[in-house]
Amino acid sequence: MAWTTRSTRTAYENRWISVREDQVTGPAGDGIYGVVEMRHPAVFVVAVDEHDRVCLVEVDRYTTGRSLEVPAGGSDGEEPLVAAKRELLEETGLVADSWEPIGRMNALNGIAVAPEHVYLARGLTPARDAAATQLEEGIERVVWVPFADALRRVADGRIDDGETVAALAYAGIRLGRFV
Repeated sequence: MAWTTRSTRTAYENRWISVREDQVTGPAGDGIYGVVEMRHPAVFVVAVDEHDRVCLVEVDRYTTGRSLEVPAGGSDGEEPLVAAKRELLEETGLVADSWEPIGRMNALNGIAVAPEHVYLARGLTPARDAAATQLEEGIERVVWVPFADALRRVADGRIDDGETVAALAYAGIRLGRFV
C-alpha cells in the first residue's frame, strides 16, 4: 500500500535540519508521521594510510556520549567531494591524494530524509597549514587503528556509530576484506 500525505506542517527548523509533522494514511490507517529532513547531505571519509590503518576520531556526542567515528560532517551546500575534503582536514589535519566515492546511504530512513556520501581517502599527509578546528568540532583525539582491528571493534560493539559501521563496510567491500 502506498503512503498518502494529507497535510504537512513544519514543527521546527534550524540551519541544519527541519522537522515536519505529516498527517498520513498508511498501511495501518490514518496517523501522524514525524520526519526529520537534513538541509544538506552528509559526507563520511574512510581514510586509510600506507600501513592499512584507518583514521578515526573520538567525539563526545551530546546525544549518545563518547563515540569512535570516521571523519564526517554536513556538506553545507557544497559538492559532496569538496565537503569530504574539508571535513577530513578540519577533523584530522590531513589531506589525501586519492579520493574514491564508495557508497551512498540514507540515515534513519524510517524517520528521516538524510542522504549520505561515503569516500575512501588514501595518500594521506598532514596539511601544512591545518587550522586547529578539532576542538570546535568536539573531537577529543585522532586515533589510527589497523583496518582489521576497526572491523573487530565493530563486531564487539566498541564502534557503534551506525554511519561509521556502514562506511567501514563500504570500504571493506571496496578493499576486498570480506571475500
